[in-house]
Formats: sequence, C-alpha cells, structure tokens
Amino acid sequence: MKNKTFETLAVHGGEERDSHYGALSTPIYPASVFAFSDADEGIAIHNFEKPGYFYGRLGNPTQTALELCVAELEAGEDALSFASGMAAISASVLAFAGQGDHIVAPESMYSTATNLFHDLERFGISTSFVDATVASNYRTAARPNTKIFWIETPSNPLVQITDIAAVTGIAKELGVLTVADNTFATPYNQRPLEMGVDISVHSATKYLGGHSDLSAGVLAGSSDLVDRIRHGPSKLMGGNIAPQVAWLVLRGIRTLALRMERHNSNAATIADRLVSHPKVKAVYHPSLESHLNHSIAAMQMRGFGGMLALDLGTGEAAKSFVNNVELCTFATSLGGVETIVQPSALMTHATLSAEERAAAGISEGLIRMSVGIENVDDLFADIDQALEKA
Repeated sequence: MKNKTFETLAVHGGEERDSHYGALSTPIYPASVFAFSDADEGIAIHNFEKPGYFYGRLGNPTQTALELCVAELEAGEDALSFASGMAAISASVLAFAGQGDHIVAPESMYSTATNLFHDLERFGISTSFVDATVASNYRTAARPNTKIFWIETPSNPLVQITDIAAVTGIAKELGVLTVADNTFATPYNQRPLEMGVDISVHSATKYLGGHSDLSAGVLAGSSDLVDRIRHGPSKLMGGNIAPQVAWLVLRGIRTLALRMERHNSNAATIADRLVSHPKVKAVYHPSLESHLNHSIAAMQMRGFGGMLALDLGTGEAAKSFVNNVELCTFATSLGGVETIVQPSALMTHATLSAEERAAAGISEGLIRMSVGIENVDDLFADIDQALEKA
C-alpha cells in the first residue's frame, strides 16, 4: 500500500512479519552474538557486503524494525538508533566535523547540546551561536570551514521557531550539512527532511517513547549519510540501543499520532488561557499569533506541539509554582503522557553562564511545561491554583 498516512505508518511502520513468523509485535532479540551458516556468509555480513547481524553493538532485528519505522515516519531513506538522544546528537556531529571545522548553532537550545559544542573546542571544533529565529544569521556566521548548520525548532525551552527551508537553502548554497533536532515537534508535526534538512535527530526518550520509561535516541536521513554515522561514530564509540529499549520505543510510536493530537490541543488551549493571566509575565507557544515566527510555524508544522514556556518574572515565583502544582509533575524530562513542569534557568539551563542564559532569553522565572494528555480543564485548574500561590 503506497502513500500511507502518518497515522497508519505509526501503527504499521517497520513491520516485517514474514521475518518474525507473523508476530504482530516485533520480537525482542536479546542476542549479542549471531552465528553464520558458513565462511562466505560470515565474511560478507561482517564486512557489510550483505545484510545480516553478527554483533549486538552493530545492530539486531529489533533495532532494525525501529529504524525502518523511524525512516518511514521522517520520510528518510534510512535511520539509526542509539541509547540516548545525546548519543545520537554526538554521533551526528562527530561524523561530519573534525579538527579545524566550524559549526553554527542556535544560542537558545537544549543546554546539553550547547555544552557539547563548547566541549568540542578542545578537539579543535569551534561553534558560533546565533539568534536562529532570523535565518540569515546562519549565513552571516558561516565561515569557509563551516561544516554543520545545527537547527532546533521548536527550541528548548522557549519554543523558538527557525525557518527550516530558509536555513537549508543557505546551507545548500554554501555546501554545509544541516542537522535538525526534531524532538519537540516529532515527525507528526514536522518533517525536516522534506524541507531540505540532511539529518533529523530525536531524543526518543521524549515523545517517541512517550511514557517516561526509557532512554533512547534516533536519527534519519539519506542512506549514505546514515551509513557514514553507522560505520563511523556509532560503530567506533558505541552508544547502541538495547533491543529491549528499541522495542519499547517502537511500541510507543504505535500511539504517537493519537498522543500528539492531544498534546497539541492541550498545549494550545493552556497557552491561550495563560496569555491573560495576571501572574504570568509572558507565554511562549507557536500557536499564539503573538509568538515570534508564528506564521513560519504555521507553514512548516502540522501542529504546534505540546511544549510551552511561561515567564513568572522571578526565580522565587518559579520555585513557588513548581512547589504548589498537584496534578502536574515537577521533573526534568518531557514528552510523556503526564504534564511535567520545571524552572529552566534553575535546572536544565543552570549549566550555562548567566550571560549565555541572557543571550538565549531564558529568565530566572521561566517555567518549561511539557503538556500531557490529561483533561485540559483539570490541568488548567491545577496550573491556576499554583499560579495564585506564586
């Protein structure tokens, strides 16, 4: 069946029932070593001249099922999975940048990725951080040795929007590789590869898994680029996903479309209600017409996502808010079925300097909210009562 919708792909992507004796659920293959039938087969598989498996770090059938599914969801030729989102991010960078090379990345994005780019300076890889809401800033920051344009949209934690097609257009002119962190949007809401991005990467710990019970990462792209990562950093540095975890991610993806519908609608409703709340200084969500680059988000996204941010003005107000929520959960992750809140400047982005946080627009009173799939009225009632105490 050709031209399957996303909803159908989420349920059936990666299926190879004939290979698994008709099992509707792809089996978990916990084997770390696979036997060969003869010398010719063993040599061919070991040297990647023939499809097959021989060592767990380099893949197994459960992992393959997940990767086939992600490739279909992202409209890519191939995909590769990892033990964490940071393993996927690191591999994406190290496969294409080396000593003497340069990267352009957003000044407001996932703090651990920011810190990774800083750490790469000791290996001779430099990074320029730009306001990614203005696509032309990538061109301005580019150098002759620039190898990667890093994109994160919507961004963490301010859900800032980058014009993907504009950035990839600049990149193609300059011969620069583009990598987009698509974690916040998910392939349900946004497919960067269709807008010219070379590699789309996810922390599958978040929405793809969707239930706060695993750690994983995935990336998708063309076969040649994914192979370069597979036979480079992935093979040499490890970070491979466990088959049990690959199975959990695959199971999570089966309900991704349904979950994202509710994440999208709940977040948009809450953002709209918070705009006029007297205790809230600012609300950030791409669904709001007042949100910077709202029109770009409306063009490149199917839905506006389940992540939003609200500024309560002070760190004390932020701490009071997370201390007083009852239905919402105070935790550090995101993308699960439950609503999770955290004060970003005091936690995930506390690893950045005050100057870096200021440049990124992350105030002391900023709350990042991963809106879950609970009843929206129940959620807002809890948010409202916590705000009244802040």
